[in-house]
Amino acid sequence: MPTSEIFAPGVFENRVMLVTGGGTGLGRAAVAELRACGAEVVICGRRADVLERAAAELGAHAVAGDVREPDDAERIVRFALERCGRLDVLVNNAGGQYFVPAEAIEPKGWRAVLRLNISGTELMSRVAAELAFRPAGGGTIVNVTLSPHHGLAGMTHSSAARAAVEGLTRGLAREWRDDGIAVLALAAGHFDTESLRKYPEPVWKAAARTVPLQRLGREEEHAWLVALAAAPLGRALSGSVITLDGARDNWFGPWPPPSLSADGGEVPTEARRPR
Repeated sequence: MPTSEIFAPGVFENRVMLVTGGGTGLGRAAVAELRACGAEVVICGRRADVLERAAAELGAHAVAGDVREPDDAERIVRFALERCGRLDVLVNNAGGQYFVPAEAIEPKGWRAVLRLNISGTELMSRVAAELAFRPAGGGTIVNVTLSPHHGLAGMTHSSAARAAVEGLTRGLAREWRDDGIAVLALAAGHFDTESLRKYPEPVWKAAARTVPLQRLGREEEHAWLVALAAAPLGRALSGSVITLDGARDNWFGPWPPPSLSADGGEVPTEARRPR
């Protein structure tokens, strides 16, 4: 098993973590990092073949199920408890949306995106709290959301859902603090993943140009943040939303913006008044 590039070996030894949607993309990268840190990891998702392959490659446990269904959510958490004996961290990574103009979103599509991103996150959090965290005296829930917070054009259904998850995160952090349960959220920007490339080519090719850092994020960078959130420091960040997006949340597009650039592309400097 490879070691982490930034965390001490075995930092998560004897810790058990459940990652939803852990078979692909950012979820899979997070699982790889958690395993490199010594954690025992359970991954879940709807595609058993994808899960089994990822679990075999990463040394994780796999359980197929739909986080939107109460029976499946309970079965997933019970699997982790029965297979590993405990559960310390839940990473609600499962989510998704599709690229479509706001006026073209069908009611069925709107409900599907909200049900996966909001209802699935709430359900898994509630079941993990009831079956694992409260009996053990505490635990950590990490909800993966999206940046930018100023709206996702072409994905307004996801903008609504992810904002709701951030509100849920803050509310649960306050309500469950006396149970020893920490709840925080990670807002991910544009990362170079297979899921990003499923969008129309002009969309993903232009994605890096909307980031002031002028590049897409690397999967391992997000995985490092997940590991940090799963560490003891994550408990001190309960109720927080941590953004990792190359400053896209602060400024949409490259620096300097055309409106502030001189003919040569540089930002004009105002002459200082003589003293």
